[in-house]
Amino acid sequence: MSRDRLKSIRLTDPRALRAYAHPIRLALVGALRRQGPLTATRAGELLGESPASCSFHLRQLAKYGLVEEVGSHRGRERPWRATALYTQLPKVANTPQQSDASRLLYRVLAERYFAQVLRWLMRRPDEPKAWQKAAHFGDEMLYLTAEELAELRRQIDALLGSYRRRTTQPARRPSAARLVTLLRLAFPGENTRSRTLAARGRKGRRP
Repeated sequence: MSRDRLKSIRLTDPRALRAYAHPIRLALVGALRRQGPLTATRAGELLGESPASCSFHLRQLAKYGLVEEVGSHRGRERPWRATALYTQLPKVANTPQQSDASRLLYRVLAERYFAQVLRWLMRRPDEPKAWQKAAHFGDEMLYLTAEELAELRRQIDALLGSYRRRTTQPARRPSAARLVTLLRLAFPGENTRSRTLAARGRKGRRP
């Protein structure tokens, strides 16, 4: 992937969000970002799917600008590539339709993350001890304001910036480097005070 495509694509159309919320399509975009360009046949080999299935899903992704065909001189081969390195999703929905579509996509992504974690835990005992020790697994309970949580995200983004260059510039990768999945989940706990007040309000309205 060239420097000019080291960018994010922002999905806001509910139709695009729903189209993306499919395990095979998520896997295809991921494979194209890591190893593309790929033909539907090669993508199928990597994902364990049929070329016909991959071709169909690639065309659906292309409708919303997530992938595109690239030129080829190899007969009927039709390679595809991802149009961006990252996907930005709505943090705050503007319409009920966008809210429903976003909720669906985030749920599919969460299930995908969970499956990745389980696969790591299964193979962890067979990994070199250095990688077992280096891997992260745990959580932090912090008291933050919304502004502090947003600032924490910006600080993490800044820290990761130098490592992101290795994604598109293989020459920067140390010989011992491996592709690492870093999951970032930070969300506030349930607002029990608001729930209690709402419950009291409902009781107060009873005849």
